[in-house]
Amino acid sequence: MIDARARRDLISQWAFDSRPVLGRFHLWLEDVEERRIAGEPSQELSFVGRGVEKCLIMTAAVTALGTRLFGRWGEGKGLDAVSMNRVKKDADATSAYAMSEGLWYLTRSLPENHAIMVSLGEGLMPKGGETPDMGSNPLLGFGRVYARPSVARWLDQRVHRFINDPSYDWKAFWTELVASRITVWGAAIDTLENTSRFAKGAPTGPTTVLHLFDQPVRVARPYEGYTGAMTLPKEVYETAAEASVLLDFLAPRELVMQAIRKTYPGIEPRDVHVWTLGGPTRVPRIGKLWDEWKAIGAHLVEDGWVLPSGLGAFTDSGTYAPTYRVGTFAGPDGRTQLFLTDGYAASAEALQAASLDPILGNKTSMCLLTSRFEVSYEKERLLLYLDPAAPDFPQRLAEILGREVTPKDCIGYASILDNAREAGMPLGKKSITADDFFQKKEWHVLSLMGSMLPEPYTGLPGVEQVSQGVYRVTTRASSERGIIDVTLTLRLMESFDQTRLIFSPLLDRFYRGQDWKTRPVKVSDSGRIRNELQTLASEALEYFGENGIRIHFDRIDDAVLSPDKKALIREVLTWYCEHHPIWFNWLEMV
Repeated sequence: MIDARARRDLISQWAFDSRPVLGRFHLWLEDVEERRIAGEPSQELSFVGRGVEKCLIMTAAVTALGTRLFGRWGEGKGLDAVSMNRVKKDADATSAYAMSEGLWYLTRSLPENHAIMVSLGEGLMPKGGETPDMGSNPLLGFGRVYARPSVARWLDQRVHRFINDPSYDWKAFWTELVASRITVWGAAIDTLENTSRFAKGAPTGPTTVLHLFDQPVRVARPYEGYTGAMTLPKEVYETAAEASVLLDFLAPRELVMQAIRKTYPGIEPRDVHVWTLGGPTRVPRIGKLWDEWKAIGAHLVEDGWVLPSGLGAFTDSGTYAPTYRVGTFAGPDGRTQLFLTDGYAASAEALQAASLDPILGNKTSMCLLTSRFEVSYEKERLLLYLDPAAPDFPQRLAEILGREVTPKDCIGYASILDNAREAGMPLGKKSITADDFFQKKEWHVLSLMGSMLPEPYTGLPGVEQVSQGVYRVTTRASSERGIIDVTLTLRLMESFDQTRLIFSPLLDRFYRGQDWKTRPVKVSDSGRIRNELQTLASEALEYFGENGIRIHFDRIDDAVLSPDKKALIREVLTWYCEHHPIWFNWLEMV
């Protein structure tokens, strides 16, 4: 507890440090509660400095608040697949826009030679059981830069070379970056984790996740794939090593169980709770993994299984948050229980979860997989060793898949392998760790998770309405120096309907009826619309020259953007180009 004056000082300091974000979204900070979960209270939490840290925490909180209020929570329940998909896209768009605006406005707090660059983002590809159109989500993905103008221009030029110049690789970029004396903080972002649960109105789970690293992630192209991952307490790996046993993601789970029982004497196999993604679409990839755990007596966590937080687990999605629960706890009868995660995740989520290891005392072993759900993980990982240019590629592909392959199969898998190689994924390794994604093997992370609805694995509450226009939002900030849960009480300074506009992208506002022809035009409209196009339809954009973007409307599936919305956006962009050609000289349309 702190006295009234100390509380006022705390609120004032938070309001001062995070004023760029509060001002952008027209919010008033009424109260702040900080709860130190781990670490020394007087110690700075991360490498970014306290002022920027508060802005980042506020950005995560505001993203959670805006998405919960204006992201169409629960509106997809009972709808057909196409309508449901559009609700999901709207939710992703709301969260991505709020996060992006928060990051842009906090850049005025960054040191002059610093930049934030998004290296990995969630939402480029469909998940298991989804169709290709469902993978085209609004997102903050590779190459999004947030910095002061001169630094942003320098970094944007390098991002464009990454995308357009095959000869420009990570080594060339790193050499230029070191010589420039610019500090780039890399980011892995999922602005709305558990989008399907959010759209269907699930009562728990949806969060926004931002991991900021003290160096760029070693990724050279837009990329999203799948990664096998097993997270255990670090001491389990160490116990195995003492017995000259190397544990990694591909190790037989019987060996893993032996190491667990040696680490925690007396623990029974039934008290080892294994969380993996579930469902029939995952059987081809990890069904064998489930069988291994069940054969040695472990408990596979099922939907509704009650966690120590008192909330039920879910296994349809959400591979990040369960990592916070990894470790031992006492069961109702006092027996030692162990919770661990296993299976696979999308690449951004996998790196985010693995980078929690130094914070939580865990160790994660990963293995690169493809974006196909065709063969079991232990065979699938062999695909990443193949060379698409080799003359025996079709033969070796057929051997791994266990069937005859068609030219279409060869083209599809060759594209996956080429994308992974061009992006700089650590191919050719049996297993990998988070270290393999960083140029310097010593790295630091600030993890931010804003909770939209109650979160079962951490116990964080969701967005709570205190009174008319006043809401409480909780964000967890974690680093090697400690973990803090921050609850912010925020008041909307405008009406609810006006605040909806504040959280809405310009193109959405025009689609909902605002007249762009009579609305006062600002030079900032150019940057805002550029930002929105990169978030809304990244797969339809072609980068050219130093600053140009060419949008191919025929690449946007109707299930992602309805035909009338595409037509409206084309009309709006055409009007801007005709009436403000200097501000929009970067834009071309096809």
